[in-house]
Amino acid sequence: MTTFDTVLVANRGEIAVRVIRTLREMGIRSVAVFSEADAGARHVLEADVAVCIGPAAARQSYLNIAAVVDAARRTGAQAVHPGYGFLSENAEFAAALQAAGIVFIGPPATAIATMGDKIAAKAAVSAFGVPVVPGISRPGLTDDDLIAGAPEVGFPVLVKPSAGGGGKGMRVVHEAAELPGALASARREAAAAFGDDTLFLERFVLRPRHIEVQVLADGHGNVIHLGERECSLQRRHQKVIEEAPSPLLDPATRARIGAAACDTARSVDYTGAGTVEFIVSADKPDEFFFMEMNTRLQVEHPVTEMVTGIDLVEQQIRIAAGEKLALSQDDIVMTGHAVEARVYAEDPANGFLPTGGPVLGLSEPTGAGVRVDSGLAAGTVVGSDYDPMLAKVIAYGDDRADALHTLDRALADTAVLGVTTNTEFLRYLLADPDVAAGRLDTGLLDRRAPDFTPAAVGDEQMIAAAAYLWLRHWSEAGDSLWQAPSGWRGGGRAPAAFRLQTSGRTDHVYLTGTPDRATATVENGGNHTASAAFADGLLAVTLDGLRTEYLVAATDGRLWLTGGGRVWTVEEVREAPVRPDDEHSGDAELTSPMPGSVVAVGVNHDDAVAAGAMVVTVEAMKMEHALTAPVDGTVELLVAVGDQVKVGQPLARITAAIEETQS
Repeated sequence: MTTFDTVLVANRGEIAVRVIRTLREMGIRSVAVFSEADAGARHVLEADVAVCIGPAAARQSYLNIAAVVDAARRTGAQAVHPGYGFLSENAEFAAALQAAGIVFIGPPATAIATMGDKIAAKAAVSAFGVPVVPGISRPGLTDDDLIAGAPEVGFPVLVKPSAGGGGKGMRVVHEAAELPGALASARREAAAAFGDDTLFLERFVLRPRHIEVQVLADGHGNVIHLGERECSLQRRHQKVIEEAPSPLLDPATRARIGAAACDTARSVDYTGAGTVEFIVSADKPDEFFFMEMNTRLQVEHPVTEMVTGIDLVEQQIRIAAGEKLALSQDDIVMTGHAVEARVYAEDPANGFLPTGGPVLGLSEPTGAGVRVDSGLAAGTVVGSDYDPMLAKVIAYGDDRADALHTLDRALADTAVLGVTTNTEFLRYLLADPDVAAGRLDTGLLDRRAPDFTPAAVGDEQMIAAAAYLWLRHWSEAGDSLWQAPSGWRGGGRAPAAFRLQTSGRTDHVYLTGTPDRATATVENGGNHTASAAFADGLLAVTLDGLRTEYLVAATDGRLWLTGGGRVWTVEEVREAPVRPDDEHSGDAELTSPMPGSVVAVGVNHDDAVAAGAMVVTVEAMKMEHALTAPVDGTVELLVAVGDQVKVGQPLARITAAIEETQS
């Protein structure tokens, strides 16, 4: 048995912070690694030692095996915890650590390699009697092989790549005529994403539910499971909300699926913590099929920890040190219910495009039954180099309804000022009747997403934004009566006017008087009595006798306010030109919808373009977004290929063509 006094965490963000927390509780010295972009990140600040391993690009830092192994050597780390993502399921990394005499806190490289190949994994678990989805899965299958075998599998079929995950390369095919085209596109996507275009077929399970089982296995032959998690709420095969236990399974099926998960681990001599994923039909909940095994800790592991009371990271470390499991299967009891929601830097109202920027302010929930795993801190810059998941909000309750209610309350208290997130969409999803009733399937979220509309900014928030700007003017005036924006005139007070814009509306807000005694009016609206005060980032506004507090931050003319369970974004805009000939009213400015890099420019500076022509393409997190000219005109380019851009940054301007008229 080995004793670890120093462990390196080969990851970043919330999972690195979470692993460091357990290391601290165990009295083990923690080493963080970081890219140049993460120099001030929370995981760096919380570790005992931190080592820079390269530039921002993941392949030059967090995916650089040699750099990570060298950092472990230099800091005297006896073991490395990989977290999830990055190198966590990389057999080459596990082998490199072993060659360096450093313990990999995970399974043997052989188990990673077998379970990383979905065809090999199905063969391995089948030999142990674990049920697999009917299909065709052997190495080297050609398109002709797959087309010939599809009728025997039965339509609809699911085309899947043997390597990788995240839904890339997957296609649902409903009839034979669609299959050749689906195979061709799936091979292209799999080759681009994983460097391997090997495909296989499975029967597509109707109304599928995604259920996974947590296992622990030591190096002494002991294997146990810690119950199941339901992960059916997914957007394009990426999990969004997870819970434990599943509302679908009865005790008998729970025992059977748990035993199958343990047999899966035994099939590859697994050690450590792992997750076995199954597909279950909502129509036949007692029938389940093996999908794959994740040979690492899962993002959603906190829900298992909350219902079992077992720290999975601690168990990983003890197993890697050679200890026997101190738990037997009879010791595992799931009590209550836990639900987790993933907070992403994305804009659900804008096609879930990635977002980013500096974290100007942060509100994270606390209280009974609430846990937050987060890598955020005020000042953190959310960029486009890494996964958009920022944090996880986890809630526990005596039963499922209680846990869902606690999670909704916790999300209402979650705000990241400066970065648009999906928290409002998460609350919308929790309020869905099918979600509340546990009637889930993996397509539910994608069916609901198009109906989501963010809450409109009301007059109260417009007045609050104007009050904040007004208070700043008062603060800047100091003791000077002449500079104070009181609007005093010989014939009475003139209002301070603010032109504010948010999604769906642009209005003037007028404030008259002083901050402690004012009249507020929204354009074309009634008058309100108002008072406002600002201190320590908190804006207190009393409107018609009702007091509301907002956490406020500002940048680049944009205000972020959170209050009443929402985050509001409001911009102060310049007045429109008075005369029509002051500006070309048809001119347009193209701004970046997300942080990222410019990967293509379709025109030259000063080119004449037609409406609809591609001007600039921005890429972030492997997603491309092309911006086209909205009008005919002349282009002024403001960026070039390779430039890094922020959300809202101007990329090009189009001066509208002036139509000639005949007299």
